[in-house]
Amino acid sequence: MNISATEIHFDDDTMWVSLEDGRTLGIPLAWFPRLLTADKAARLDYELSPGGIHWDHLDEDISIAGLLAGRGDQTLKRPAA
Repeated sequence: MNISATEIHFDDDTMWVSLEDGRTLGIPLAWFPRLLTADKAARLDYELSPGGIHWDHLDEDISIAGLLAGRGDQTLKRPAA
């Protein structure tokens, strides 16, 4: 199953991702440090693809499958629980 994003918007601490199946995901910006520290213009300079979201200038790629699975930034090494 491949679900695509149709729209993205931001508030102070959340990225809101609308999906083609009607769901809307609220994703904490804290999960993605590059987005958290980016200014509004940089956050809004994204491209949607069938499987994800890409910010060229921020060097950030987020898959919809990863968001649905509850995964944040995978570039940071986090201690195991």
